[in-house]
Amino acid sequence: MKYMTGNEIRKAYLQFFKSKEHLILHSFPLIPENDPSLLLIGAGMAPLKPYFTGKLVPPSYRVTTSQKCIRTDDIDNVGRTARHHTFFEMLGNFSFGNYFKKEAISWAWEFLTKVLELDTDKLYVTIYPDDKEAYDYWHNMIGLADERIFKFDDNFWEIGEGPCGPDSEIFYDLGPERGCGKPTCAVGCDCDRYLEIWNLVFTQYNRTKDGKYEPLAKKNIDTGCGLERLASVIQQKESNFETDLIFPIIEKVIAISGGDYSDPRQKMAMKVIADHIRAITFMISDGILPSNEGRGYVLRRILRRAVRFGRLLGIQDLFLAGLVDTVLDILGDEYPETREHEALIKQIINTEEKQFSATLAQGMELLNDMMAHVGDDKVLTGAEVFKLYDTYGFPMELTEEIAGEQGFKVDKDGFQAAMKEQQDRARAAHTKVSAKVATPDTTKLDQSKLVNDESAVKATIAMIGKDGVEISEARDGQEVTIILDDNPFHAEGGGQLSDTGVLCAAEGKAKVTDAQALPNGLVYLIAEITEGVLRTGDAVDIAVDKQRHLNLARNHTATHLLQAALRKVLGNHVNQAGSLVTPDHLRFDFTHFSPVTQAELDKIEALVNEEILKNVPVTIEEMALDAAKEKGAMALFGEKYGDVVRVVSVDDFSCELCGGSHVANTSVIGSFRITSETGTGSGVRRIEAVTGPAALKLAKDESQELQQLAGLLKAKVSDAPAKLEALLAQLKDTEKELAQLKKDAALSDMDSILAAKEDIGGVPVVAASAQADSMDNLRDLADTVLDKLGSGVVLLGMTHGDKVNFVCKVAKGDTKKGLHAGKIIKAAAQAAGGNGGGRPDMAQAGGKEPEKLAEALKAGVQAVSDILA
Repeated sequence: MKYMTGNEIRKAYLQFFKSKEHLILHSFPLIPENDPSLLLIGAGMAPLKPYFTGKLVPPSYRVTTSQKCIRTDDIDNVGRTARHHTFFEMLGNFSFGNYFKKEAISWAWEFLTKVLELDTDKLYVTIYPDDKEAYDYWHNMIGLADERIFKFDDNFWEIGEGPCGPDSEIFYDLGPERGCGKPTCAVGCDCDRYLEIWNLVFTQYNRTKDGKYEPLAKKNIDTGCGLERLASVIQQKESNFETDLIFPIIEKVIAISGGDYSDPRQKMAMKVIADHIRAITFMISDGILPSNEGRGYVLRRILRRAVRFGRLLGIQDLFLAGLVDTVLDILGDEYPETREHEALIKQIINTEEKQFSATLAQGMELLNDMMAHVGDDKVLTGAEVFKLYDTYGFPMELTEEIAGEQGFKVDKDGFQAAMKEQQDRARAAHTKVSAKVATPDTTKLDQSKLVNDESAVKATIAMIGKDGVEISEARDGQEVTIILDDNPFHAEGGGQLSDTGVLCAAEGKAKVTDAQALPNGLVYLIAEITEGVLRTGDAVDIAVDKQRHLNLARNHTATHLLQAALRKVLGNHVNQAGSLVTPDHLRFDFTHFSPVTQAELDKIEALVNEEILKNVPVTIEEMALDAAKEKGAMALFGEKYGDVVRVVSVDDFSCELCGGSHVANTSVIGSFRITSETGTGSGVRRIEAVTGPAALKLAKDESQELQQLAGLLKAKVSDAPAKLEALLAQLKDTEKELAQLKKDAALSDMDSILAAKEDIGGVPVVAASAQADSMDNLRDLADTVLDKLGSGVVLLGMTHGDKVNFVCKVAKGDTKKGLHAGKIIKAAAQAAGGNGGGRPDMAQAGGKEPEKLAEALKAGVQAVSDILA
């Protein structure tokens, strides 16, 4: 067996199967395309499902890939075992109805024994018990003895709905020294001796949504060979993490942290970080952004887990983005898309790590307090866990992992209930009572005689409906639906509100309050009869509210300009995630990973206004969907389009598929002003803005407010900012003075605290109650007391409502005598109905019985005596 790097193994695999007439395909993105059954690509065959099922014609009937994959089912095992990963590369060779078991088995054996030169005596296989064909090929063609062929019921491969079938796994014997030592140890044992390196899936069936297995028209081959596992065998490493595909990242972590890889806890943390940064890098590279749902939640959970393990290694500064260079050094040439997005990857990581770091310490303090006050069942309530998630950004799984390390559990059902309750409140807060009403059956209408024409000013009523039933006439006071044979009203759609207006007939009038489109393309009006009577067949004069229509058009075109400006300023990862176009304002939701800075907002606003001032025509064309894509037209993600689409273009600045109302020229918009920028809490940002008359009104209102502010400051408008800045600086100084006074007050009883000093075994010990208004002040006070002592132990307690809190500090030199702040504070907290722990030199805890503060302090002193006894 010759040594090969991970990159050499990948290349050898792909080239071997190229020699077997396979087409090499580049890895597919981690986001599945048109496959709602999968959240992320987790296997080599996952993106090839349409070829296996026959829905698409493959580019070749023999294909080979090295597919990047993400799996998080066993994330808790990552770092604890030699093989578990969230990100890994799956080598695979595939046949779409071309070859089957004989070739798959023969070529796998040839690659392992001839190309990689693995020892044939160390290779074993497993098969499905009923797969006699696979047995014959392994036994008779390859020549494996029966004792090296194992039959297991679980040798049947499937992942969600789609292609599946019996499989055959190939194992490598790492030797008895890697085994459990049991006489029964063999392939299938849970120990590390026998390592699965390749799985050959003989795809004969398609699993449907309802769990049925249907024979495929053509038999296929799907194989998966883990590159990291294969590298560990070739490079003779004890784990995947020590191969050249991952260990350079661990070395970088060691350099940053100054950690010790030989320490089991530190080693596990380093392995977690090395694995997770690979997943993070590739997920962001493929367009996944941190959020609170779906793929974004998976990314956020992985990233925050890595940050937490960094803190366990003592890394306090931002560090994850600094590991990206090492990932790219190893894998950047094979996956050039990672290099293309390097700056974005680092920026997103830094932003997310910075946000989580800001709340991590507070969240950990709250979690420790929760565990200190938990009941005898040692279960954190769902409400508590949700608070950590909602307020401090702790994914539930992270809380569960941290709590589990100290013997606590979490109420998952309670967490989900709290999550649902918040979601229900959010939905209720945003629910709008719909003005839409039921329509009668329109299939009787001759649609060839019904048209939509924005220029129409006269029409005939084709149908009137009331509560879903066709009626022949409608009278004063009734709300009805009306369909015209020539309709100028633009229906609500694409985030744009509808036109409104008035219909006038010979004997009556109607106020049109809404217009909605039916699936068949017909537009129905929701109208209130304000005078007389309207009948089917009546001729009507139409007056669309022109000012409303113009303002809608202004705001809709401005929305297109806004999206183009966002992409130019923030990057091409920006995509529309929702919009609202009203006559008064516009709202645009878009994918982005951090708040937009004021400087960026100023630049975005300026770009839009530049296009408005250029007096550029707005071009509207209808064309084939393929032609629109070639033109570079942007489409709304997930939206379904017909063969012919409407393309709205503004010079070379903006080009989108859109069916909404637009101005003829950008100058009609007048001006554009951003009024707010916020986050929706799910990796999506929101900008609200105004145009035209509303923008002018905003400018006038702001000018008046500035004049009022200058009057209050008794300054000129031009001097107001400087004067306000001076007042704020003065206020800040006053707040500092107040904080110092509070700190001095906490230190004022220093003499009484020091008076409690006693000597235990030659160690000075102070255990006393303190007058502090926060844990920060209590910690500062403990530091000051310990500084005055010079050495020894300080245990301080304070009451706060119905709780009591403790801080314990032990001088570094005294920890060598066995004194441990965590053990001392635990004894004190338990005496006051709580629990806790911490480091040898510092710990904090809480209790539920403040009346037992004095008793708790005595218990802490007794703990010191017991340790020194």
